[in-house]
Amino acid sequence: MKELANLLNNIEYRTFGNQIEGIKVTAVTADSRMVRGGTLFVAIAGLTVDGHEFVQDAVDKGCVAVVVQRGLSCSFAGRVCVIEVADSSLILGELAAAFYDYPARRMQMIGITGTNGKTTSTYLLETLVKTAGGESGIIGTVNYRYGEVEYEATHTTPEPVALQKLLHEMADHGVTHVVMEVSSHALKQKRINGLLFDVALFTNLSRDHLDFHGNMIDYYSAKKELFTYLKDKGRAVVVLSGGVEEGGSAWGEKLLRELREDRNEKLIISCGIKNGQVHGRNFHFSLAGTGCEVVTPTGNFQLQSELVGEFNLRNLLGVSGVGIALGFSPKTIAQSFSRAGAIPGRLERIQPSGSLPLQDIAVFVDYAHTPDALENVLTTLRNLQSGRLIVVFGCGGDRDRGKRPEMGEIAGRLADVVLLTSDNPRSEDPDKILTDIEEGLWKISFPKREHASLLRSKKERGYDIIASRHEAIMVAIRDGRAGDVVLISGKGHEQYQITSAGRTYFDDRQQAREQLNNRLFDSAA
Repeated sequence: MKELANLLNNIEYRTFGNQIEGIKVTAVTADSRMVRGGTLFVAIAGLTVDGHEFVQDAVDKGCVAVVVQRGLSCSFAGRVCVIEVADSSLILGELAAAFYDYPARRMQMIGITGTNGKTTSTYLLETLVKTAGGESGIIGTVNYRYGEVEYEATHTTPEPVALQKLLHEMADHGVTHVVMEVSSHALKQKRINGLLFDVALFTNLSRDHLDFHGNMIDYYSAKKELFTYLKDKGRAVVVLSGGVEEGGSAWGEKLLRELREDRNEKLIISCGIKNGQVHGRNFHFSLAGTGCEVVTPTGNFQLQSELVGEFNLRNLLGVSGVGIALGFSPKTIAQSFSRAGAIPGRLERIQPSGSLPLQDIAVFVDYAHTPDALENVLTTLRNLQSGRLIVVFGCGGDRDRGKRPEMGEIAGRLADVVLLTSDNPRSEDPDKILTDIEEGLWKISFPKREHASLLRSKKERGYDIIASRHEAIMVAIRDGRAGDVVLISGKGHEQYQITSAGRTYFDDRQQAREQLNNRLFDSAA
């Protein structure tokens, strides 16, 4: 229970109706359905629903005060205290942080933003913190977890009240370092207001979420907002996009230039495969993992990791930069990378059940659902194998349609066999989504062939459509030839498929493992 006046200490406001003196608050919420006696209700004008329309409902349920963004009629005067602020979405995070006694101040806070690599970076940092003797709390796409506690992730970055409650739990249970994925949606919606970070990491930027942001400049600007939440002496870590072949876009370089205009150079660490304060040399890439020497401002170390590919090396270097920013030794960072295993659904190698690996075909599951991510993964696998490259993928419904033909073109350019299938079509017609992807394949004249003949052939290239994701995975693994590499892309760690009929259980990794078991059984027979 908190004094309302204390919650408003750092907020500019004016009141109507009942005065705030003596009002005690037992909960803070922006969801009128959660209002009980003693609740402070914050009305927020959202993208699809305006919370101001539910103030009457909150008052009827017994809230002790409401925060509004615009003036309301005097009909609530005498019943409840009305607090008017300039922007209620900005205030919610501050109120939640105050209600839970600013739990983030009791821990080291690391925020990660970028299109790809956020989840991989959280897992690597989790291992690094443990290797250094700390206790980690993770907030991200796969789940929220600390110690033995694990919650399903409802958002990559939770809503403000849920976020502050979770941080309070973590602090009370001895967490020393919180590693958070911070999405562009969360930054635009001010979900992390009330937090300040010790370290912020930018992984990369490529096309995604343009259905929400509209264009890449707005998307970039949202990501850049994370660095306004740094403490005065907080460190910014930026992964540069130039790689071994100096490819990729230059968003990291742009961010680095702009940060240097606003922050002390000593508070910024740049990372890159061949450039940056943290960089690599003497590289070794294989399907079994990645190795190189890492050069850092505090000393060099030998990196050896199970993670595959150049794009994962960028993730490892970015995490190295975070480790340096946190004061961890190069030796500790090296030890943690050697201990970190596969990341769920991030270019994760799938093997049959039991101890006997299947040697004749390699199967990977990856979360890649953007053009850049798909290109990175396919390029990595193309460069590390001599057999055919088979990709099974689709695109999600009710999301940016413009990326669909781009992904089709990338798949046709880099893979030998492309099996288009359903991802999470949501409310859209799955066939229409597949047609959108096909446009990219048509653009490069990638031929459509019947999948049975494609997979039997040694040299024939082409694509086919198998709308059932289960069937597409089965066909790719069952009919693949010895030496082939199969990539199942788009859903990664997810354990569901969303269609117009709702959500049903589906796990790419489980599906792949079952088909590998069948292949192993058939070969033994």
